[in-house]
This record gives sequence, structure tokens and C-alpha cells, in this order.
Amino acid sequence: MSAVLASRRVLSTFSRRPRASRGLASAQPRLTTHYKKLDRSTDPRWEGVDMERAVDQTDVLIVGGGPAGLSAAIKLKQLCAAAGKEFRVTVIEKAGTPGAHTLSGAVIEPCALDELFPNWKELGAPVTTAVTQDSMAILTETMSIPLPIPPRSGMDNHGNYIVRLGNVVAWLAEKAEELGVEIYTGYGAVELLFDETGAVVGAATNDVGVAKDGSPKPSFERGMELRARATLLAEGCHGSLTKEAIVKYSLREGKCEQTYGLGLKEVWRIKPELHKPGRVEHTAGWPVDRHTWGGSFLYHLDEPDDTLVAAGYVVGLDYANTYLSPFGEFQKWKTHPSIRPIFEGGERLSYGARALNEGGLQSIPKLVFPGGALIGCSAGFLNVPKIKGTHTAMKSGMVAAETAFAGLDALPTDAPDDQLIDMAGYQPAMEGSWVWSELHAVRNVRPSFHSPLGLWGMLAYAGIVQYLFGGREPFTLRHAGPDSAALRRKEECTPIVYPKPDGKLTFDILSSVALTSTNHDHNEPPHLTLRDDAVPLARNLALYDGPEQRFCPAGVYEYVADEAGARRLQINAQNCIHCKTCDIKCPSQNIDWVVPEGGGGPAWQGM
Repeated sequence: MSAVLASRRVLSTFSRRPRASRGLASAQPRLTTHYKKLDRSTDPRWEGVDMERAVDQTDVLIVGGGPAGLSAAIKLKQLCAAAGKEFRVTVIEKAGTPGAHTLSGAVIEPCALDELFPNWKELGAPVTTAVTQDSMAILTETMSIPLPIPPRSGMDNHGNYIVRLGNVVAWLAEKAEELGVEIYTGYGAVELLFDETGAVVGAATNDVGVAKDGSPKPSFERGMELRARATLLAEGCHGSLTKEAIVKYSLREGKCEQTYGLGLKEVWRIKPELHKPGRVEHTAGWPVDRHTWGGSFLYHLDEPDDTLVAAGYVVGLDYANTYLSPFGEFQKWKTHPSIRPIFEGGERLSYGARALNEGGLQSIPKLVFPGGALIGCSAGFLNVPKIKGTHTAMKSGMVAAETAFAGLDALPTDAPDDQLIDMAGYQPAMEGSWVWSELHAVRNVRPSFHSPLGLWGMLAYAGIVQYLFGGREPFTLRHAGPDSAALRRKEECTPIVYPKPDGKLTFDILSSVALTSTNHDHNEPPHLTLRDDAVPLARNLALYDGPEQRFCPAGVYEYVADEAGARRLQINAQNCIHCKTCDIKCPSQNIDWVVPEGGGGPAWQGM
């Protein structure tokens, strides 16, 4: 990539950033050494190091190569081809290969794919398992109570497809490159670039060759500046640059805080006699209580000569009990009398976890900022009652592409290469699209869960109020607040004891993470950074009994004791599977997830 993009070089200057707290005991090693948090311009170890960045100019830069980002890139190139125009479209993706960081259930509606590629079946899209059966049930500790699925309701999956979304993303990347999109994998975007007016003019990729203590290695290489007329942020749920743009431009002003879920997933090979290709099964309820948002999915894939199912559990990150472990709840769910027989005698093949936006329409921020826009899960277009967001994410990317193309096409022929285009039309275009109508109709279902009845209140709302009004209620409910504020202190909570894993049906976290093929250089600064290194002991452990060691589904955070019995936080950054839960749920909002060196993280195959 360096050879391709290094068309010119400029000297990059350091910005002053606050140092991490020094108010720690001398025995406590520094936890935060990442250059996003420490000011290297005052560090003598960096004196004389070449800090120039290679710079390249593109027309549209898309940060993130998931369904939304690739749909935007493809649509842009399709519009270019139809108009006989040539605009440069560049996608940067932190995963080592397209789809390697993609994880979802997933059942998708093909409507957006129909718009993007009407002949997607002939083109060989990996969308082949049509839904043949649908079921929904409420679980108690010992029972499974079936619920009816009304035809044409949000839970009716007639006409939908079970997919491995990572494979769909890899296929979209192939189609994008065939159209001339430049895709650079293994490059995480670590910094937004601004002009003198404060508008975004692109993004910089992460530096490589930095040691764990924050010093330069002999292999140090500065990241690159990718400048663009428009920058589309398609980072997925709770993206690191998206967070910064939302704060800088007050994009959430007048909106609800986003609320999230953590989805955990395994792929199993089950006994042939239990395999029912095309079957979709959902449950709500046990093992979580009625005041905790939680539910499962079980999808039977139809692949040649195999009997695979995708199984998972989603826990709302607005849960209150500091002792709850989403991973533990997932493993416990598999022991239910109605669930256990499906897995007995089977083989677990893969594991993963990812946060997902659940706020719906109320939590969608303003979509446009000077120089760019938010698309896909960066904005939060998931339809929670449907448990689907791929079609809405893809559509948002296509709408953004149409807005960007109109702006590019309107530029005078003598416009400077770096003249920004106006993306303001994207907001009204999205509000006039079927995405907005769909999300408006279900806007009150998720917040109805916050009633004193919890799950039963939400079911009553969805079954009665929504049925009567069809989503046209003359009011809009609000969410309760940020998920981090929902956690109660340890003295207010009852500890939860999870069964010991048996290694056949239920498993521990470390053996699970081993299935993700996650890899980060052990000698790079932890990308799980802390705003203050003193907070974990002084607040998270003291008040909440260290919840990060339970809400992380990858065993990244541990409180360990030295020989004298003093405890300290240990961050096992090599385990991180990029789910973003820690950044969301930390009750002190002290954890700031930033991108690691390019290519690091999980290497999921068709998750």
C-alpha cells in the first residue's frame, strides 16, 4: 500500500494530549502507552525519529469494509459506469482480509441486495439457505413456551435467507474490486484529519512498529494520510472514529443515548438427524431474568455435505447486575432442557462476539458532518424486533453513494483535487427512505422493555399496542440512559455463580478465544487504552468488583494479585476480539478502544 499511496509526503506535527495518570504505586506497571493517549513530542525516545506521513488524495474514502461500506463503494462505481465518469473510491479495512472481522447471526432480508445486484443469484452470492421454518419461544428454567409468529410481522422470516455474513462481505469485496474500488485491508484508521475550518478531510492509518512501552522499534513506520472530498464512516457498531465525530460535531444532540447488546455466537456441527436446513429458532427469557434484555438464535445452515448450525445469545448491555457475565449466560443457555439435545454429540467449530446497536430510531445521530457522513452500523440502523440490520446498513451505504456521486458530478472541471463535496442531502434522503419508515414503525418496542414488567411489558406492548397502531403510535418512548450508567454497585447486587464448563457443551473463555484465531503483536501498545490508569482500582474494583473481568467475552481484563496480595488490573490485549463491549459498558467510561496495528484481531471464517 505504501508504494501505491505515497504520492507525496508532508511533515506531521504532534498534538498535545493529556498524559495517563501518574498517581499509581510504583509497583503498578503503566497500562496505557498508546500514542493516542501519550504525547510523543515530549518523549526523548522519539527525538530524531522521522515522523513524516505519506499522503494520498482520493475522491471518496470509506472507513470500514463491511456491508454498508462495500455497498456504498459498489453503488458509487455503478453510478460512475452509468454516467461515463471516473471517480476514485478507496476503502480501508482493519481486518487482514475482507470479512475476517465480520460477525452476525445472520438472517438477512434480500431487498437491499436486490437493489444493488438484481442478478445476485446468477452472480454466485453466498446467499443460498432460504428460511423454511420459523419458531419463537419463551424459556423458563425448565420449560419452553411456544409463541405464535403472525404472518408478515417483523419476526416472520418468510422470503429471508440464513447466511454467514463474513462470506457475504468477502463476496461484496470481490464485486467492488471488479468495479474498480480500491480496497486496502490490514489498515486501521486511527485519526480523523481536519482542515482549518474543522471539516473532515480524510483519515490517517495507524502507526506500526511501536513497542509495548510506547517507544519506537527499528521497524517503525508512520501511518498514512488518506485525504478525500468526502469521508464515509462505516466502522460498524461503536467505531472509534465515529465516537470522535459524534462528540466533535454534537451529532447526538437531541437524540437518545445509544443502547447496545452483546451478541455471542458459536458455529456447531450437529448430528445429521437433528439438522433441519433453513430452520430459524429464537427464544427470549431464561437464563436472564425478566428485567434483563436477552434472547437466543439458532439457525440451521444448508451447506453441501455438512450439518452446521449458527447458535448465539444476545444480552442487552443495559443490564444492572455487576456480577452478570454475558459469556456465562450464553453457555448456561445451552444447558436448557429444550436446547441441550441439539448440541449433544456435536462439535463446536468456532466462536465470536460483537456489540450491536439496539437504540433504534431514537438513537440514530445526525448523519452528516462537515466533510462526511455516518453509514451502516456506525449510525445504528438495526431493526431490533426483526433482529436484522444488514439490509438497512446496505441501503444506507447506497443512499450515501448517491449523495456523494451527485456532489462529485456537480464539481466544476477545474475544481481543486481536495475540494470537499456537500453531503447534506444524505440526511433527508435517508429520512425519506424505507429504512426510516421501517425503524419508525418499531421505535417503541425496545424502550418498552424498561417498564416495571420488563420482558412481559415488552411482549404486551408488541402484541397489543403495536398490533393496534401498526407502529403509528402518537408518541415515542425514550431509552433509560447510557448502558454504563445502568450498572449497580456490588453491594446492591447478588453474585451469580455459573456452572463449571464441561468442555463438551459448555466451555471456558480462553478455549473459546482460541477458536477465533485472534492475533495481536505481543510487543505493541495495548489498544485497550485507559483515560486514567488509576480508575480501575480506585473505582471499578472498589465499587463494582471489577466488572470488566466479567463483561469482556475474551478474557482481556483480569485483576491479579502480587506476592503481597495487592491487586492490579492486567490487560491481555492479545485476546481482544474487537467486540467494543468494554468501551460501552465500563461504569467509569474510562476505557477507550482504539485500533491496534493493522491486521490484528480475530480471523473469523464465515461468521
